[in-house]
Amino acid sequence: MFGRWLKSARELVIPDDAREIAFRVREQLPEADEETVRVAAALAGLLAAVAYADRNYSSAEEALVRSVLARVHGMTPAGVEAVCGAMRRHVVEASTVQIPHFARELRELADGELRREVLDALVDLAAADDDIATSETNLLRQIATSLGLTQSDYNDSQARHRERLSSLKG
Repeated sequence: MFGRWLKSARELVIPDDAREIAFRVREQLPEADEETVRVAAALAGLLAAVAYADRNYSSAEEALVRSVLARVHGMTPAGVEAVCGAMRRHVVEASTVQIPHFARELRELADGELRREVLDALVDLAAADDDIATSETNLLRQIATSLGLTQSDYNDSQARHRERLSSLKG
């Protein structure tokens, strides 16, 4: 019985569709070194996660995602489109099971200044639709901790959008 169960478990292919985000980043940054590609892919994954945290990936959020990705050195408009397409296709995986992977990549490869810049971009993204939902706040706090940032780092980033916090409205 156990032998048969183990055999079927070995044959099971676990889908990891969110890897397409990394593939598209690598494809669009052919001149970049491996660390740069991994950082850019992790950034894209976390952007997808935060954009979908409230289960609504709005056009305002999409515009901000495009703007952030366009700041990646070497990323062309066609590259932004390709990465955004992968993010849209795999937003559920990115916003659930892949968050620890993306955060770990950034924690291992990026210095504190870059990780704080990423957090700022993520908070800006959550505020893009003029409302930072509780689900977004919870996710942002989790990501900040996973990035090795402090509560103070999170508070500084979030303070720029204090008036958009759902928990403080009406």
